[in-house]
Amino acid sequence: MRVKKKPFLITITGILIFVMLVIGGYTVIRAIGKSRLQSKTDLPSAPVRYQGTLYEYNENIITFLVMGIDKGKETFEPWEAELDNSGNGQADALFLAVLDTENHTIKVIGINRNTMTDIYLCDDTNAPIPTSFSQIALQHAYGADGTVGCEYQVKVVQDLFYHLPIHGYVAINVDAVPVINDTVGGVTVDVLEDITLHDANLVAGNRVHLMGESAYWYIKYRDIEQFASVDMRTKRQAQYLNGFIDAAKQSVKEDPFLAVQLYRELKPHMDTNISAVEAVYLASDLPKYQFDENSFYKLSGETVMGERYEEFYPDDDALLTLILDIFYQKVGEP
Repeated sequence: MRVKKKPFLITITGILIFVMLVIGGYTVIRAIGKSRLQSKTDLPSAPVRYQGTLYEYNENIITFLVMGIDKGKETFEPWEAELDNSGNGQADALFLAVLDTENHTIKVIGINRNTMTDIYLCDDTNAPIPTSFSQIALQHAYGADGTVGCEYQVKVVQDLFYHLPIHGYVAINVDAVPVINDTVGGVTVDVLEDITLHDANLVAGNRVHLMGESAYWYIKYRDIEQFASVDMRTKRQAQYLNGFIDAAKQSVKEDPFLAVQLYRELKPHMDTNISAVEAVYLASDLPKYQFDENSFYKLSGETVMGERYEEFYPDDDALLTLILDIFYQKVGEP
């Protein structure tokens, strides 16, 4: 009798060992991913004094630059056809995703794509040459490939944000939005404005579950005949992002390895310095994080009409206050 039970006992033991290895390996991967992300950049060491208050950088923060690269199905930005190197794509959407790994909160800062700043021009070897004062979205277009474009885009965003550390970047072609959207089961929104393009029939006020191409048009389209229309598009993008994070959190709960699948599917459509191991760590922690409509911020400032195109000038005092509120802690306070 005992002899006959041995194969069964060996099978159960083998399964338990395998499960332990999987769980242990997954834990190790998460630990490695977190360690690698946190070591990617130097943190500010000196405290900052502003209006009589002392602040120190929150070392629990991990920050990512998320870029939506516009090489899509239709051109909505009038200068695209005029740029000799626009084939690399502009950073039509720019967001800083700020994760507090201690308090498990996500805060997102939307950067107006028309923000005027110094951008870096490059020669054929990608060596930087004198800067040009222009819209920040144009930076990604300079550089021989997407990786170089991303690196310079990170640099100009860091310059704008007083050299804050950025731990990673991901630049996704907006054409890949349907893939991302549908992988998490779609996103539900209350439509903010009419968008009737191609197969998208989105009417303001309707609640719609975005799938496929409708998600693409909802976050990309803007009416270039309307002044400062980028502001409404940013509102739609923020709204969509809020719904997407909720959908992604639920999807990851159901399938912890969803990040690996999404990472693999997006590989042909994105440039990133976030490794698969780091992506697994981020996705595995995502369900713990809090994010709602109050977690989204945008730069304060003024949009004016330049010689040919709209220009956005951020309010320097408001920007500094935003940085201190999100990235720093008052010294002596918990």
